[in-house]
Amino acid sequence: MKKKNLPAAGAEVKPAETRKETENRREAENRRKAKNRREAEHRRARNKNALRGGSYSLLISAVVLAILIAVNVFASALPANLTQYDISSSQLYSITSNTKVVVNALKEDVTIYWIVQSGEEDDIIENLLSRYESLSDHIKVVKRNPDVYPTFAEQYTDEEVENNSLVVECGDRSRYISYSDIYITETNMYSYYYTTSFDGEGAITSAIDYVVSEDLPQMYVLEGHGEAELPSTFSDQLEKENIETTTLSLLNVDEIPEEADCILIYAPSSDISEEEKEMLSSYVEGGGKLMVIAGPTEDGVLTNLYSLLEDYGVTTSEGIVVESDRNYYAFQAPYVLLPTIGSSEITDSLIEENYYVLMPISQGMTVGTAPDGVTVTELLTTSDTAFSKVAGYDLITYEREEGDIDGPFALAVSIENESEGQIVWFSSSVFLEDMYNAYSSGANANLAMNALSSLVGEREAMSIRSKSLNYNYLTISDSVSSLLRVTMIGIFPLAYLGIGICVVVRRRRLQNEAV
Repeated sequence: MKKKNLPAAGAEVKPAETRKETENRREAENRRKAKNRREAEHRRARNKNALRGGSYSLLISAVVLAILIAVNVFASALPANLTQYDISSSQLYSITSNTKVVVNALKEDVTIYWIVQSGEEDDIIENLLSRYESLSDHIKVVKRNPDVYPTFAEQYTDEEVENNSLVVECGDRSRYISYSDIYITETNMYSYYYTTSFDGEGAITSAIDYVVSEDLPQMYVLEGHGEAELPSTFSDQLEKENIETTTLSLLNVDEIPEEADCILIYAPSSDISEEEKEMLSSYVEGGGKLMVIAGPTEDGVLTNLYSLLEDYGVTTSEGIVVESDRNYYAFQAPYVLLPTIGSSEITDSLIEENYYVLMPISQGMTVGTAPDGVTVTELLTTSDTAFSKVAGYDLITYEREEGDIDGPFALAVSIENESEGQIVWFSSSVFLEDMYNAYSSGANANLAMNALSSLVGEREAMSIRSKSLNYNYLTISDSVSSLLRVTMIGIFPLAYLGIGICVVVRRRRLQNEAV
C-alpha cells in the first residue's frame, strides 16, 4: 500500500489551484503581453513618425535656406534704388527727380572715376554712386586706387587730390570733383559754428550735365569800367550751374554777340558811355537779358547806366539808403539793410524757407509808371521810414538831415518788356561779397542765382541744392551706456534663450502626457 506524500509537520498548506484561477492567470498574462506589444508598436510608430517629421523638417529647412540664398543672390543683382530705402530726415541717400531727368536723357556713355584707397571708401558716396549706376546703362563707376594709379588724377587736375574725390568724363570733356566740393563746410558768422552739408548729388549731376552738353548758357561779363572781380562763392556757384562766363568790352564790338544768353554788369566804379548805353538798351529791347549789380560809387554818379532804368519808369536816388527802423537793418549798422522780400519766381523759394537777404550800401530806386507792355516787379523793398543820405560815403551821421530823400525805396527790381527782354537790377555792389553772403547764410548768392536762372532759363542740374548733415545727437552718460550694453548684449539674449527652453520642455511634457 502506497503512502501519500503528506506535508511535513508545521508546514503551511496551500490550497490546490483551481482551473478557473489558472485560466484567469493565463488571461491576465496574455493581456499584459498584448499591452506590451501595443506599447512597443506605438513606440515604433512614434519613432517612425518622429523620424519622418525630422526628415520633413530637414527637407523644408533646406528648401527654405535654398530659397533665401536664391533671393539674396537675386536681390544683390537688383539696382540699389530697388533694394535700399532712404529714411534719413534730409533724404541724404535719395536721388531727386532733377537728376533722373538729366540721367535719363543721356545718349552718350559717362564714366565716373572714384579716386579712393582700398578700405577708405565713404559709405554715403558709395551708396550715391550705386544709385547713379543703376539709373542708366550709360553710366559706369570705376574705382581708381591712387596707390595703384598714382598719376591718374594728374591728367584732370593740378589740385592735391583727396580720398573719395571724383572725375566725371565723357569723350574729351571731363570735370574733377574734389572731396571738399562734396562735403561742404561753412562757418556761421553769428556763432562761429561750423555747418556741414552734402552736395554729392548736385556736384555729380552738374558734372554729368557739363560733360554731355555742347550748348551751355553763355554769360558775358562787362569790363572796362573798373568792375570788381566776381566773389569766389558766386564764381563757384556759376561753375556748378554750368554757366560759362566770358568778359566783354563794348568798346571793341559793334553789337552784343548773338550767343550771349545774358550780360552781367558787376560793381562798376565808373559810368558807361552813351554809346554803350544805347547798345545795351537795344539788346534788351530785342529780347536780351541783362543783370546789373551796381550801387553807390565813391566818386561820381553812374548817370548813363542808371538811365537804362529810366526808360522803364524806374528812377534812382542820390546817396546811400539807411533805415531808421531797427527791424530793417542788421549789426547795428543802419546801412546794412534787411529788406522786405516781395513775391516772385525769383524770390519765392527764399520766402518759403524763411531766409533774410542783406543789402549793404544800397542806392534807392523808385518805381513809377511803366511804359505800355512793360512789367516792373519790386523784389526787395525798404520800410516806409527809410531815407537816402545824399552825403553818400561822406556821411557823418545816420540821423535824417535836411536834403536827405525820403523813402520807401526798391533795392532790387525785375523788368520785362513785350519782346521778352528782361533786366534784373540789384542796387548794392557788395551784397554778393563772401562776408555778406555768409552773414545771410547763403541767401544773397541764392537770390542772385535764382535771378540768373530766370534770365538764362533754369536747367534741371541748377535746381539741386546741398543737404544738411547737422544731425541732432542723443547724449547719454557712461553709466546709462553700460546699462544699455548689458541689457542688449546680456539680458535680452539670455531671456530669449530661457523662453525657448521653457517652450521646448513644455511641448515634451505635453507629448508624454498624451501617450
